[in-house]
Amino acid sequence: MNNLTTLAQLRGMSAGEAAALPVDHLAMLLEEVAEMRADAKRLTDLLNDALHSRFGVVAAEIRRQAGKQTGRARVPVDGFEIVADLALKIDWDEDGLKTVEARLLGMGENPDEYIKTKRTVSEAAYQRWPSSLQSLFLPHRTVATGKPTYSIEKKEAA
Repeated sequence: MNNLTTLAQLRGMSAGEAAALPVDHLAMLLEEVAEMRADAKRLTDLLNDALHSRFGVVAAEIRRQAGKQTGRARVPVDGFEIVADLALKIDWDEDGLKTVEARLLGMGENPDEYIKTKRTVSEAAYQRWPSSLQSLFLPHRTVATGKPTYSIEKKEAA
């Protein structure tokens, strides 16, 4: 007979009841949950890759027609809407930002108003700056995209 606590039993417990379990049970349950999480991530990645293979080109064309390279595209298919998100990923060259920081100091500006301690720049703030200020930073800015993600929404019947 197996006296180990199962995940099904754990679901019916309060935190206090779970806290009273033997440590070896807690360790085993944590291990099972970690395996489930890893499997769920692998399956989610697989489904996202499948959706990207099927709808990525269409989503990219929808974004292109909207004058965007990133963001959300909606693809209607058979009573569903495929929602394809492609995040904008900005990276800043820290050595270059140090140079900009010195130039800002020379201009009488406070670099702390523009550059965060870890040598990054807020994209929202950067977009609001005048082009003359943006041009100082531009050589040190890298624009990339994140991994595309997808969801499927059931369309309401009209």
